[in-house]
Amino acid sequence: MLAGKLSPVYFFHGPESYLKEEFTALIRTAAFPSEEEAACNTHVIYGPDITPGDLVARASEYPMFSPKQLIIVRQFEKIKKPPSKDLQKQHDLKLAGYMNNPAEFTILVLDADQLEKKDAEKKPFSTLKPFRHDFPLIKTPDLFATQRAREAGWEFEPDALKAFTAYIQPSSREICQEIEKMITYASSRSGEKNITAADVYECVGISKTYNVFELEKAVAARNLRLSSGISLMIMDREGQKEGLGNIVRYLTTFFIRVWKLSQPEVRGMAQSDMAKLLGMYGKQEYFVKNYLAYTRSFSPSQTSQALLALKDTDASLKGLLPYGDEKFLLLRLMQQLIG
Repeated sequence: MLAGKLSPVYFFHGPESYLKEEFTALIRTAAFPSEEEAACNTHVIYGPDITPGDLVARASEYPMFSPKQLIIVRQFEKIKKPPSKDLQKQHDLKLAGYMNNPAEFTILVLDADQLEKKDAEKKPFSTLKPFRHDFPLIKTPDLFATQRAREAGWEFEPDALKAFTAYIQPSSREICQEIEKMITYASSRSGEKNITAADVYECVGISKTYNVFELEKAVAARNLRLSSGISLMIMDREGQKEGLGNIVRYLTTFFIRVWKLSQPEVRGMAQSDMAKLLGMYGKQEYFVKNYLAYTRSFSPSQTSQALLALKDTDASLKGLLPYGDEKFLLLRLMQQLIG
């Protein structure tokens, strides 16, 4: 995106605000020789405060203190509409004209949240297609976390990566902030720069005993008492409804993976292909062997019944099915999964 010469216009589109802020900072650094010059010639404005015509006028004004200026428009998806259709057309034409011949002394960064597809095809957004860069939600947080740790010179151990990606919100902001926290914590140790499971437990706030990984093992061992006990402790720590919701999401992924690996056509695959099928990337491939062992604990019919029970529990939590309280819901679920 920043290879070679800076572009006069960047249209950043999507929900990953942290990554957009990161790229904007890189553009700012590349555009100005010093922080003082950057501070004097960086202007942040907001979409609801300007029309497309206002934006063109601002971008066309020569900077006062430097050969170049940076204009950042936040909430560009909410850019102010002129009061009439005729004026809207005029403003859209002005913006299109500017995009065909942008000012050499201005860098425009237009930052928009996720647009509906039909809206993205309308003006003024359709005019910006040549300058558009998408920042969709992080779909593979394990790969993203691994890459970010490596950029800082650190590596996740397999158990640590599994713990981290199970408990962290899959957003670039939270992933990057938590990695920075863990590296700061782990830097006090001498030796290899590895992020361990203990680092994750300490920094992300996960109990070493009562967590979804221990729950996974208890469920796979079909130990109803231990599974129920661990689940209740998770709910006490994380909140009854939120904790149960996290348990349901994790165990749904668990049983979907068990179901996929129980299919005859999958059993003949290479382990790396199995990992991709299960949505496990990088060092998470290490845990495919665990799931292969788990398939021996559940017949295909038991796996299907478990997924139905999880679906019903999720529907109850969302208010679609009646239930008494979360503890009753949890204990009934464990009985359906294991009993």
